[in-house]
Amino acid sequence: MKTIYVSPFGTIDELVLTALEESCWKVFGYDMKRLEHVPEPMFALNTTLNQCNSALLLKDILGRVPKDAVRVLGVTNQDLYIPMLSFVFGHAQLNGPAAVISLARLHPLFYRLPNNNELFIRRVVKEAVHELGHTFGLIHCQDPLCAMSLSNALQQVDMKKGELCDNCSILFNETTKQLSRTSGREK
Repeated sequence: MKTIYVSPFGTIDELVLTALEESCWKVFGYDMKRLEHVPEPMFALNTTLNQCNSALLLKDILGRVPKDAVRVLGVTNQDLYIPMLSFVFGHAQLNGPAAVISLARLHPLFYRLPNNNELFIRRVVKEAVHELGHTFGLIHCQDPLCAMSLSNALQQVDMKKGELCDNCSILFNETTKQLSRTSGREK
């Protein structure tokens, strides 16, 4: 059976990893497994910005995709950017095997607000579903409650749900049927 792997960069809280695995299993229906932790992605660090280039993390993940993986989700505590944006919550290959999310800006402590672990976990799950959705070919959704809606600000993340809307679910199911046909396996 094909599997979605979670690939932690550095030390990621066990509660976060467990929530990701459970939530992504519920949304996408694939087995969830965890890869061994790899070191913090200092190879991608821009010391001027004190952020990591997310494209370099995706490239690293691509070099470590297990044979039975349908997708791999990297998770890092490092703040991420891409050259055209000052920060990103995550980054994914559209229709590709790799995605990565950053926990940095999803945590209230980043903004010097009181710790709220429940809110933090909800945000992490939403962004994981969003980025994995892109790997399955889903683009940004116009429904602001859908996990696939665009999130340029934390308020947009907080507004959406950690699941796909009906339209995105239909598109995802069509994609997985195509994946099953091309791999000769059912999900």
